[in-house]
Amino acid sequence: MSQSFKALVVDKQEEQFSVEIKKRQISDLPQGEVLIQVKYSGVNYKDSLAGIPDGNIVTSYPMIPGIDLAGVVVSSDDPKFKEGDEVIATSYEIGVSRDGGYSEYARIPANWVIPLPQGLTLKETMIIGTAGLTAALSVLRLEENGAAPDKGKMLVTGATGGVGSFAVSILSSRGYAVEASTGKEMEKDYLLKLGATTVIPREEVFDGKIRALGKQKWAAAIDPVGGEPLAALLSQMDYGGSVAVSGLTAGTKLPSSVFPFILRGVNLLGIDSVYCPMETRLRAWELLASEFKPANLEDLVFKEVELNELPAVLPTLLKGEARGRILVKI
Repeated sequence: MSQSFKALVVDKQEEQFSVEIKKRQISDLPQGEVLIQVKYSGVNYKDSLAGIPDGNIVTSYPMIPGIDLAGVVVSSDDPKFKEGDEVIATSYEIGVSRDGGYSEYARIPANWVIPLPQGLTLKETMIIGTAGLTAALSVLRLEENGAAPDKGKMLVTGATGGVGSFAVSILSSRGYAVEASTGKEMEKDYLLKLGATTVIPREEVFDGKIRALGKQKWAAAIDPVGGEPLAALLSQMDYGGSVAVSGLTAGTKLPSSVFPFILRGVNLLGIDSVYCPMETRLRAWELLASEFKPANLEDLVFKEVELNELPAVLPTLLKGEARGRILVKI
């Protein structure tokens, strides 16, 4: 095995910021029990933030971004894994405070590594990635809180994004009437193909005004958007409805009142795919390999790129120019 490899490296020194493909040595990688030859990764919102100087995601420089990776074990100091095992690793501190998946090799703590779920290929796991995992965790939490197809319409906001696209696909396969909200009118056919029952403009969720209580429209919702649109959404939930929130693309402030919670019994459920317990993570991946696995998985791929294309591709999510998933072949 060669001791040198290629990786995408972001670096920030004083006023200088760079995103470049560089040569690295195996000895440069952080400590960890499992050395992995990376085959695939993906582009998430965090990864796009890592590619700009003021993204406030990377904790120290230089850094190899990429919060997701799938590949083959080269060596392991932990008996749970052996050379040749196909494995995946997502989130935790990967690509944020320790080198991540935009690299031909990665060294990861063993307790962050998951054996390839039966029913998925390495490529398929990275089409799914953190986005699909987050969508699966959202569906699980909603159903634990009583969501069911016979309870009423399910809203998915930011529906053309990675989390939103997977949410639409998973929910429709489970028999929900899915209303997909988007600011991209031209993507209506894409969302209908994924299984949305109806597609609505995002202004039907948030028209610029936040009311204490609005007309009851949805029994449950998956929201990767956050901010003011989430506050507007909460005021329009059915009595006892639940909203699973996992993102902040519309901002971090939530200017809501208590009325949806104390007058309609609305539940706001936080979804964390970064540090969620391994037991929960494994369960979600098992479902993503079976009953949650989209029949139209390839339809969720916006484009497939290679490592040397990443510097130009990373800003795509921040510009709102992508839909579904960007797959990275290493």
